[in-house]
Amino acid sequence: MYVMTTATAPLPASAPAPVWARRAAHAIALCAVPSGLWRIAMASGVYVGYSDQVLRDVFDIPGWGIAYVVGLSVLAELAALFPLLLVSDRWRPLHPRVFAPLAWTAAGVLVLVALWQLVVAFTVESQTYMSSGTAQTVWGFAFAPLFAIPALMTAVTWSSAKRHRAQGQA
Repeated sequence: MYVMTTATAPLPASAPAPVWARRAAHAIALCAVPSGLWRIAMASGVYVGYSDQVLRDVFDIPGWGIAYVVGLSVLAELAALFPLLLVSDRWRPLHPRVFAPLAWTAAGVLVLVALWQLVVAFTVESQTYMSSGTAQTVWGFAFAPLFAIPALMTAVTWSSAKRHRAQGQA
């Protein structure tokens, strides 16, 4: 005989995510792709604006730096897929009461990371190591989409919290 308890009871269905929230969650995943491809190109030996000496001394490429750069790209893309869980109607790994604070924390951290990346972009990375203006421009286009992620993540998180709050009141 099967006894349903609060631990085994299915979560009540929530309202579906709005179309704009779904699109924003997918946009987040796509925003991470250009910088990841740029890093993978760098690890593969494609010229991205760094001299061979800078690649060796600063990034340890060839060497362990390849694993770091490729791993960072994979990790960034996996993190960028996280917001898809906020708009999913089929799969919820955590209860909304647990998931919501986690999502808000992620949104806040992303804002701080974006601000830090602006500091790095205008002080160290593009000014010190890049060898040409064209390479800096390509680098800028590859990393620019990352700056949309904090706003998109905040919007998706807000939408999710609003939907689950309405579900809890119903």
